[in-house]
Amino acid sequence: MIDLTSFEKALKTLDEIIERYDREKNDTAIRDAVIQRFEYTYSLSIKMLTRFLQSQAIDLPDSLTFNETIRKANQMGLLLSNLEKWTEYRQKRNLTSHTYEESIANSVVNVVKDFQQDAKFLLNKLKKHL
Repeated sequence: MIDLTSFEKALKTLDEIIERYDREKNDTAIRDAVIQRFEYTYSLSIKMLTRFLQSQAIDLPDSLTFNETIRKANQMGLLLSNLEKWTEYRQKRNLTSHTYEESIANSVVNVVKDFQQDAKFLLNKLKKHL
């Protein structure tokens, strides 16, 4: 069985910092915390999704590409958004080491609320299947 505790906790911390960021949009330290929490919550979402797919499907290869993972998850109804949106999250996650640049930081923060909804949807679907 897959333990979703770390994913749940990460999502909770993301929720908390997004609430705070909504009140204090000009605070760059809070913005940076949003980005950091997005970074680890995104990583956990992909890890949990991959573990779930591998535990459920005997005919899947040991390692799926990112695109294969997202496509299979969509086929199973686990995701709210499509491959294009999850690719955007992945691209933003890959930019997080460059968020000292204002424009990059803002572009990452701009997708976090969409990701938050997708991550909640995924967590709820995983809970129902486990």
